[in-house]
Amino acid sequence: MTKNVRSVKQLFDLSGKTALITGGSRGLGLQMAEALGEQGATIVLSSRKQSDLDEAVAHLKSRGIQASAIAADLGQESAIKPLVDEALARLGHIDILINNAGATWGAPAEDHSVEAWDKVMNLNIRSIFMISQEVGKRSMIPRKTGRIINIASIAGLSGNPPGTMQTIAYNTSKAAVINFTRALAGEWGVYGITVNAIAPGFFPSKMTKGILEHLGEEKLARQAPLQRIGDDEDLKGAALLFASDAGKHITGQTLAVDGGVSAV
Repeated sequence: MTKNVRSVKQLFDLSGKTALITGGSRGLGLQMAEALGEQGATIVLSSRKQSDLDEAVAHLKSRGIQASAIAADLGQESAIKPLVDEALARLGHIDILINNAGATWGAPAEDHSVEAWDKVMNLNIRSIFMISQEVGKRSMIPRKTGRIINIASIAGLSGNPPGTMQTIAYNTSKAAVINFTRALAGEWGVYGITVNAIAPGFFPSKMTKGILEHLGEEKLARQAPLQRIGDDEDLKGAALLFASDAGKHITGQTLAVDGGVSAV
């Protein structure tokens, strides 16, 4: 019989762990920060706007979570190293990195500007590569441990039906996130680092507000086997699984959290 088998509660416990969450001031990022913080992790949030971060930190602290924030525009290469510098100064090391910062752009493919394409790609995939590289080299690889969670999208699993979204750069970037996750997991497994992705379906957020208004929440819900869109709790379980020792033997995987949309 195996000795010292931990309980399920112990496997999901993040006491003493540290986490850097990009795009963490609201929406999906804040939801995941709540999940990790409630399990004991110390959180550093990052996003562009200090005012949004201040509100998010106050919200987390009201729930008894240790949290602070660093404003940074990760679409700019020059912002990445200073962010990691400051996060390491505050946390000492980074156990968990959640790459959640992202942007979208709606336009027909034939009219989509190159500038908009570059903006989406720079934030949605280039910054994920750069911040993962920085955190990996400086904290996770030397310590032979780490959890990286990349936020993809079910838009990275398929195209868009006619008459719905026209988001070719976003879809392409999220598909890149999925294969980046596989490739990095393959390389960094030898260091005890797991790399996984979550592919959300439709959740109410600032990014999806226009889509929800255009297509309608009820119509989108009817497309899902569960007949609903995501809510303020639905990413918590997946994020906690990938961040904790409960998921220590899972790497290179993408989990769709979409009410079953991608399954049918």
